[in-house]
Amino acid sequence: MAAHLAQSRTAAGNSSGPAAAPLPRQRRRPMLFLGIALAGLGALAAAWLFTATGHRQPVLALARDVPAGQVITAADLTVASVSGSGITTIPARQEGQVTGQTAATGLRAGTLLVPADLTSATVPGNGQDLVPVPLKAADLPASGLAPGDQVLVIATPGAGGQPASGAAASQLPGDVPATVYQVSAPDQSGTVTIDLLVQSGYGPPVAAQASTGQVALVVTRRP
Repeated sequence: MAAHLAQSRTAAGNSSGPAAAPLPRQRRRPMLFLGIALAGLGALAAAWLFTATGHRQPVLALARDVPAGQVITAADLTVASVSGSGITTIPARQEGQVTGQTAATGLRAGTLLVPADLTSATVPGNGQDLVPVPLKAADLPASGLAPGDQVLVIATPGAGGQPASGAAASQLPGDVPATVYQVSAPDQSGTVTIDLLVQSGYGPPVAAQASTGQVALVVTRRP
């Protein structure tokens, strides 16, 4: 009886729960495959990141400011290294094709050069006259003038605010619209020469008015 009771107690003690069975092989394989796939994706991501950040190409940039209409020289250019700039740049190997072309707009030092910045058109173009107008620096706007500014050429009155007469009489048919093409640095007397593009036929009267000294420019729009 005692032996039977001991056997019963032993059986009861061992009935607390079945021992944990090892994970079947069939369940281990999917996890192994998942780990291999994740490792492969990580390698691909690393390769893409290296390519995106490491693949850079030399392109042309501006070494100094170039006013609109000026012929571009090798001294105006420098080389920058970019990667995925998002704009259409000009490869550095095309420098020989760029020099000799004209700046289609005012170009700033340090910016990348793009095809739209260049033109092969000559200045003055068809239907235009190019006229130099000398002015004292004090007669210019405090903010100055820059290529591309739109101005009106006007005849100024004589002494005492009276209309000029004789040789200084107005040579203009009215206020003449013009575009600033280039602005010189002041000379020793403080005179600045502004090259203006005007409609063909207006060049002679603008030049005649400029020679009298009774002329002024009024800025109407900036680019």
